[in-house]
Order: sequence, then structure tokens, then C-alpha cells
Amino acid sequence: MAGRIVLLLACLFLLSSARAELSESKRAMIQELFPKATVIDDKLSDFPVYPVYQLQELLGYAYESADLSRLQGFAGKPIQLLVGLDARGRFTGVRVLDHHEPVFLHGLGEQPLFDFVDQYTGRSLREQILVDTSNSSRSSKDPDGNVVHFDGVSRATVSVLIVNDTVLSSALKVARAKLEGFSQATPTRARPDFFEPLSWQELIDRGYLSHWQVAKDTVEQALGRPLSDYPGTPEPRPGEPFTELFYGYVNSPMVGRNLLGQEGYAQLREKAGDDAKILVVMSRGRFTHLSEDFVPASAPDRLGMVQNNLSLELRDLNMFGGSIQLQADSMPEFAQQTLFRVGGNAGFNPGAAATLRLNVELARNHLMVDRTTLDVPVAFPEKLFETVEVAPLPEQTRAPVWVGLWKERWWQISLLVSGLAVLTVFFAKQRTLSRYPALVHRFRWGFLFFTLFFIGFYAQGQLSVVNIYTLFLAIWDGFSLDVFLLDPILFILWTYTFITLFIWGRGLFCGWLCPFGALQEMAAWLGEKLRFPQAKVPERWHRRLILLKYPILLGLVGTAFYSLTLAEQLAEVEPFKTGITLFFVRYWPFVAYAVGLLLVGMFIHKFYCRYLCPLGAGLAVLGRLRLFSWLDRVELCGSPCQHCKNECGINAIRKDGRIDYDECIQCLECVVILNAEDQCVDKRLQNRKRERQASILATDAG
Repeated sequence: MAGRIVLLLACLFLLSSARAELSESKRAMIQELFPKATVIDDKLSDFPVYPVYQLQELLGYAYESADLSRLQGFAGKPIQLLVGLDARGRFTGVRVLDHHEPVFLHGLGEQPLFDFVDQYTGRSLREQILVDTSNSSRSSKDPDGNVVHFDGVSRATVSVLIVNDTVLSSALKVARAKLEGFSQATPTRARPDFFEPLSWQELIDRGYLSHWQVAKDTVEQALGRPLSDYPGTPEPRPGEPFTELFYGYVNSPMVGRNLLGQEGYAQLREKAGDDAKILVVMSRGRFTHLSEDFVPASAPDRLGMVQNNLSLELRDLNMFGGSIQLQADSMPEFAQQTLFRVGGNAGFNPGAAATLRLNVELARNHLMVDRTTLDVPVAFPEKLFETVEVAPLPEQTRAPVWVGLWKERWWQISLLVSGLAVLTVFFAKQRTLSRYPALVHRFRWGFLFFTLFFIGFYAQGQLSVVNIYTLFLAIWDGFSLDVFLLDPILFILWTYTFITLFIWGRGLFCGWLCPFGALQEMAAWLGEKLRFPQAKVPERWHRRLILLKYPILLGLVGTAFYSLTLAEQLAEVEPFKTGITLFFVRYWPFVAYAVGLLLVGMFIHKFYCRYLCPLGAGLAVLGRLRLFSWLDRVELCGSPCQHCKNECGINAIRKDGRIDYDECIQCLECVVILNAEDQCVDKRLQNRKRERQASILATDAG
């Protein structure tokens, strides 16, 4: 009996502790998100949210993003957030619980991240939230519209986009599960076999194309004053509407094929992809659906879309041209015509009712602007669509975050890939090209400038030892390629570096593709031009000091498994973040350290690369698996000739003439010397021998 009582008490203790999972600190944070709350319940057993009440009234829900979204951050770990969502789908606030984003922890500081998440307070799931990655000033809500532009964070674009995706996708799950008015209608798609040739007017008459117009009087009533008060807006002529819209769902062959023709329709579907949901909008009148400063391939400011109380994203496909043209019979002329991709976190159900919102913004003078919003009903005929049997949630089917990032940076990717292709050809032909010393030297310096200013400062393509233990942690916790695809420049550089390690060794990256390495090379050149004394580290000490970077690497990787935060702090042994990522704009000790290394490098060639760089150590370990030894040696190298060794700034050639590939940065200087008739001792001796033989032959002939 006593045993049963003890067992019962233990069960009661466990149950009470399970109910007490809401700590006092977290309860206090939720109280900040809902200042009027009088009751904060524990996490529900059926759905991971904390209900929040004011007496008996439900105020909303708080939840931890990690329970609903496992999207990994740039450091390979999810960014954990506490989000408050009220009963009407508005954010009451977002708090950062935990993160490992290096640029915020040990670069810009955490305040820019906190400032970014503060922008969600008061915003609604019914609004379309766009993050301006250019750090522009277009923040806050478009008046009377549904598009919200958030200020991004310069040099932390990937991190804030992950935060935005995490907040919106998790909030949408909560809204659909717990809030009224956010449930989904039966999903539909365009019927692929529903088509017959129709003229423009027949498309209008049957409702396959919708037509909407608004008169001058309606707009004046909405604005509260006549159009004559707006000097920059021409008034419609008698009988002419203020604005007139035509719109249709292009995915339907009935609409798309009749508007674009069979060839144009097929080409559009091929270019946009099978998953793209496309809306065509055409307008005419005194006020059209695109503003004069609209940027192609972006989201319009004047036009928005809402379905099921959720804002949808409209983005211009910018595909009109060639065979993709409007060509329906008897079609009138339009001032503007646009193909929009419809989507966003909420997803778009083309067979369900929706609303287009035309945001009218008219200036009375340079200081006063009046605004109003005109709602345009969207309801296409049911016969255009068929229901979808299995419809996963949009957050499960939409393209990963990295896809959009790769598309946005397409020209940077193209330029980088082109540069790597040129570098590969150069290295493959090094034995031939090294016969032209001037060409080699000019190409090397040109590529170092490309590496520093484009790859480093502009594209932020500085590889780091942090990426190495991020990879190890990802393998340890469950590998996902998505986290590495978030930065296309880093992904391409890492892929290229990994492949070339087995061909040329670590020197191709360290000597040609490392931005801070290029900066050190330039510092060394400047030191020589300023006639600073160039110190030669004694061979005995050099061989000991080059081993120092290996325990640094092991210490960082080992620490990462113990504490990622501590490992990121210790990774400041790399000056890359200070010098390349943050342009030396940082707390002074970090700047002093990075500048100090460059100053030392003006006296000791590439001091940091040779003795301290943990990234170089990691690459040297893998570089030992290389398949080839490209740098030729001859019999006289090292015995007695020491010319190449003396000219090697990084001291990667031993006294016996052997090349230490673990230290070599593949500058190709020794290859140039070996092919130079006037520099290589072996070549000079062979030339003298040939000259003596020629002299003897000439004497015998005489």
C-alpha cells in the first residue's frame, strides 16, 4: 500500500512539473507581448501555443517558432523566436529567444536584429510583408494598402529573410489552426483540357476575363474632394472612366491560349514553371495599375491582392516579349499590361473568391497627399477549375528561401562562375602560360583585385572556419543542404574549393580566392614599395610556427560541439569578419587586430596566412588528398640552386628543393622562374653547354 502511495505521489509530481513548463521568465515575456493579459495558460497539448486571456476574453496566442518551424539559420541552427498573435491575426510582438547568427553575435551586434523583429508589432497576417534587402528607406505600411516594406539589415540579408519566413509561416499555421476566418477553401486548379477558340469580347461575355471600372465621381467621393484639386492628375474626359481593369487567370488554357496564342502560352508556362500561378492584369484610363516609377520584376505598390483575409504576393514576371504577347482577336489597346505571379506564404486558390486592391494616391501639392483604396472583386467561373484531391499547405509546397536568393543574385552568380571558369583554364594551362611572365603577373594581380573587391567586399564571399564547424554540426544534428544554399556565393566558392583541393591542393583558394589573403598580398606589395625591411623568419622557427594553426583549428571545431556561441567568439582569431564583411567598421579592438595583422604582413609576407589561419589549416589537411603535383622540379632544384626558395614569399619551398604543398599558395612564381631562360640555373647551364658545343663544332668546321 505504501508503495502505491509513493507511486501516486511521484505521478502527481511529474504531472505538476509537466504543467509548469511555462517558466517565469517566459511568462514575463508573454506578458510584454500582451500587456492586458490576466491569464496565460500553459502550452496546449494538441497544438504548441500558449492561450492568453483578459479575464474570459481570448486575446490571442503566444508560441515559440521552434515548435512550428525548423528552418535553419545561417549558422546551421534555427533562430528561436517568441511570437504573439492576437485573435484577429495581428502580431503583438516578436522576441528573440536564441540564435547563433555570427553577423549579429560578433559583428553588427544584436540590436539590428532586435530592431528588425520590432517591425512586426501591429502588423497583420492580412498584409503582404516584404523585406527590402537593399536597406532602403521604404519601410512601414503603404497607407490604405496591404503591402508592408520592412527595412532589411545590410550584410545580414540571409538572416533577416530567414526570420521573416519563420515568423510568417509559423504564424500562418497558428492562424489556420486556432483563429476564425483563416481556414482554407477547397483547393482548385485550372482544368488543362478546357479550351475553345474565343475572341476578346467572347472571353469578356462569358466571364473568363473580368472587367471592372470606376467612374470619376466614385473616386472623388472616396477622396472627399474633386480631382481638379490634384494638379498632377489629368481628369477623365466625359464618359471616360477614371480607371478600367481587365484581369484573368492565365493558367487556364481558356484564358491563356486565347490571350497569348498556343506558342506564347506554352513558352510562358515553360519559363514560369508548372507551379507558378499567373494573373494577367491590363488597365487603361487616367489611373493605371502600375506607377510611373514601377521597377519590372518587382511587387507593385498600387496593386495588392487579398484572399481569405490573407494578403497575397503579386510579383511581375517581366516576360512580355517575343512570342509572349497579348494577341486575342478584337482586343482593345491598353496603357499597361502585366503578368503577375501570385503566391506568398498564404498561397493562392484560383477557384475561390479574392479581392484586388487598387491603392489610389494623389498629391495635392508637394506636402499633402490623399489616399484611398478601391476593392476589385475577383471571382472566375467555376467551369475553369477542378478540385485538387491532395493539397498540402502552401508552406510545405512553396519554393525554399534559397531559391529566391539565387534568383535575386543571378548576375553575381554568373560573374563569379565566369571568373572561376577563367581561373580553371589558367591553372590547367599553367605550364604553357608560365613561359610569359608578364602575362602571369598581370593576370594574378587582376584576379586578386577581382577577389578582393567583387568576391569579398561586394558579394561577401569570404569563406570562414565557421563554415567548417557549421558543416560538422549539420552532419551531427541531421544534414540539410538548404542551409548551405542560403548564400549562393559561399556555396559556389565552397563547392569549387572542395573540388579543386583534390586537383591542385589548398593553394588555389588561399592564393587566389581568399579576399583577406588578397588584401595581405597587397599589403605586402605596399610594404616593399615603401621599402620596409622584409623580415625572413629563420627556417627552424618557420617550421615550428606553421604548425600553430592546426591546434587553433582543432580547438575551434572541438569547442563548437561544446558551445557554438563560444566557438563563434573564438573564431574572431579570423580577421575576415572585421576586414571584409564589416569593412573595418567595428569596435576598435577588432579593427586594431585586423589592421595589426596587415601591418605585420608588410614586414613578414602573409604572416597571418602562414602561421595563424585555421581555415588554411583545414584546407591543407584535405589538400593532402590531391591527385597531382603540378609544380615541376628539376635535378638542380635545392642542390645547389636556391633561387626559387629565395623568391618564395611564403617560404613553401624546402632547402632540398621540395615544395611543401600544405603551405604553397600556388602563386606560380617558381613555375615562371623554372621556365625563364635567364633565371633558372638549370636552364642557364644547359644554354652554356649548348653554346660550348656550338663553339667546338664551329672550330672543327673551320
